Amino acid sequence: MSDAMTDPAFATFGSGGAEPYARALRRDDQMLYLRDVDSDSLTPSRAMDVSRWNDEADAADLGLLEGIHGAVLDIGCGPGRMVRAAMHRGLTALGIDVSETAVEIARESGLMVLNRSVFERLPREGLWGAALLVDGNIGIGGDPSVLLERCGELIAVDGVIVVEVHAEPLRDHMYDGTVVNISGHQSDAFPWAEIGETALIHRAMRIGLRLVQSWEIDGRFFCRLARAT
Repeated sequence: MSDAMTDPAFATFGSGGAEPYARALRRDDQMLYLRDVDSDSLTPSRAMDVSRWNDEADAADLGLLEGIHGAVLDIGCGPGRMVRAAMHRGLTALGIDVSETAVEIARESGLMVLNRSVFERLPREGLWGAALLVDGNIGIGGDPSVLLERCGELIAVDGVIVVEVHAEPLRDHMYDGTVVNISGHQSDAFPWAEIGETALIHRAMRIGLRLVQSWEIDGRFFCRLARAT
């Protein structure tokens, strides 16, 4: 694990600069665009409607919780919709996020959320029934293998890691990204990654994880991983 990843002050999604992510969470210019800072293309890698993150969980979100019986850790939880959904299912749930604004919003809703990086020490290490990496959060830290290995440390022996993946199965792109909104407010650059199902499976196998299930719903793609043995 790199020093940058263990340092909670390292550049994170949408932070710094004009703070477009924090603005969007507070419902100002809620469309965000993720760009590769080294790309010559003017087309963003991804458009994100942050209003969806502030809404209640939809059918695709709720499907992620099917078959989960242990405590749920939502990594990069944002305003906490998946934490709330898990709690409504009767599950113990905790969210973590490095965005102070996201944590404030979640706590204002009465949710259990910590302002912490996944690479810091966390409660219940090795005991979580499920670790969630949705809404592109497999990109956290810029190296999916490192993040998956960390998640493997967090889950119980019979736990699972639920990952939302890129629509292109072979996509495996690590880069420095920046986030900008429609008003031109731009974040500092941060390490990020995008990965599809096939590429994810190859990385998972190399660190002792296996694919349990994969599915698509409403144009979103998911994988459920568990320990290989």
